[in-house]
Amino acid sequence: VQLQASGGGLVQAGGSLRLSCAASGRIFSSAVMAWFRQAPGKEREFVALIRWGDPRTYYADSVKGRFTISRSTAKNTMYLQMNSLTPEDTAVYYCARGTQWSQQSNEYNYWGQGTQVTVSS
Repeated sequence: VQLQASGGGLVQAGGSLRLSCAASGRIFSSAVMAWFRQAPGKEREFVALIRWGDPRTYYADSVKGRFTISRSTAKNTMYLQMNSLTPEDTAVYYCARGTQWSQQSNEYNYWGQGTQVTVSS
């Protein structure tokens, strides 16, 4: 199983970006896919998660109402639409796959390489 994150970049505050996470191999409907992020000097933090087989989602309070997680089973790809970005959203964003409905990074077995998101003020 490999995860490939993409879509990061430099954007001004208030702008938008859409991240993608392309997965190789079959993803079972019970799998949980998530986005985490890590800013310089800070611990990795949970952003959002989705169960592959149904549209249930969950968000960190810091991104609720601004970010939307989704997936395309046909394309084996997960997305993170990020709107109303602020400099506090600057981080490396990682996608991950696991089996537990969890905000804890240690519950995820597979990780993408990360994509940098930089929001300028």
